[in-house]
Amino acid sequence: MTEDGPTARSGGREPAGPDEPDPKRTAGPGDGADPDSTGAEHTTGSADSTGAVHATGPGRKRAEVVSRAPATTGEDGPSPGSSETNGSSRFGTPGRPLRRSNFLVGFTGAAGVLLAYALYLGLRNAAGILVLLVIALFLAVGLHPAVVRLRSWGLPHGLAVAVVALTVVLLLCGGAFALVPPIVTQSGQFVDQLPSYLEALRRNEAVNDLVERYDLMQRLQNAVNADTVGQALGGVLGGAQLVFGTVFRGLTVLVLTIYFLAYFNRLRELGYSLVPRSRRERVRLIGDEILTKVGAYMVGALTIAVLAGVSTYVFALVVGLPYPFALAVVVAVTDLIPQIGATLGAVIVSLVGFATDLPVGIACAVFFLIYQQVENYLIYPKIMRRSVSVNEVAALVAALLGVSLLGVVGALIAIPAVAALQLILREVVLPRQESR
Repeated sequence: MTEDGPTARSGGREPAGPDEPDPKRTAGPGDGADPDSTGAEHTTGSADSTGAVHATGPGRKRAEVVSRAPATTGEDGPSPGSSETNGSSRFGTPGRPLRRSNFLVGFTGAAGVLLAYALYLGLRNAAGILVLLVIALFLAVGLHPAVVRLRSWGLPHGLAVAVVALTVVLLLCGGAFALVPPIVTQSGQFVDQLPSYLEALRRNEAVNDLVERYDLMQRLQNAVNADTVGQALGGVLGGAQLVFGTVFRGLTVLVLTIYFLAYFNRLRELGYSLVPRSRRERVRLIGDEILTKVGAYMVGALTIAVLAGVSTYVFALVVGLPYPFALAVVVAVTDLIPQIGATLGAVIVSLVGFATDLPVGIACAVFFLIYQQVENYLIYPKIMRRSVSVNEVAALVAALLGVSLLGVVGALIAIPAVAALQLILREVVLPRQESR
């Protein structure tokens, strides 16, 4: 017996007849659908204001299910619709950015000022160490061509560095051996002859008249008290501290120079690796050229200084100056100072000559006047022409600025610094200005 209405088992729906398509079954090629080559159904829809397409065909329910599915993260990273791309992560969603209030801006500015001041204090307190580092690095750059030359002769890198370092140590010891004994001898002679000098002054009528007129003896006795003795003792201790501090700084520079020579190539490559890859090759070429100029300047300056010292030593032997080797070392060291070093050495030797004998002093003045002309117009241009070509005005200004900033050290590194700056201007700054 059949019923006219739908049965409970059918769920309010009549079963599909033989001529009706079953909605639960995917339409096949023979069901009247229009499938594509992959068997997927074609749906039609309209786009709303957000650009989303609403399906209206038989696959509408399936499209809605797919649109409601949560975005998943695959192995390659978060999908475009996931929460990872919207700023959230496993640590939570970031909050709203802080509002730029006047208090926040002022606090940030004050923190920046305090940080800059702290950096200034740190640099000021470490100025002595930084100067030693600059000196050691400059010496390492100047001595590196000698290491390269020794390696080209077949010596290992470590042995080449050891030979150069030992040569520098021997030169320093020779200079100290030449300067220290004359200073100690002259100081001892002055102390031994001081009573005779005072006796000669006491017998002088003019000196006795000044002593009585200004009561110098009473003032001298008042000055000799506990405070004066304490100050003198402090001065002696301060002098000893100065001597030991100078020795310590010299040893520090020597050790740092040896380390820089040993690891010169690594330090250079580390510096180049800090430059972006796109500009690294050009920076490498310019940097190697600057290092070459600095090394050539050091070699040329040492050559000129050695020639000046040898010439002074031969002249001192000829005219009979005391301590000829010490005077030659003084002239060679002062000749390393650009612009004013040669004149300073000539003045020192000339004073010693005048203290020895008047004709000897005149001969010293004439000798150095002639030698400086030969050095300035023949020796210096011939040695420095192929290594460092710097304008005379720029060299003079750089030497004066270097002396005012770093003393003798500034004068020594002034010329290579100007040569490096000149190369950067010619290869980088000026071409960029021309291309604009």
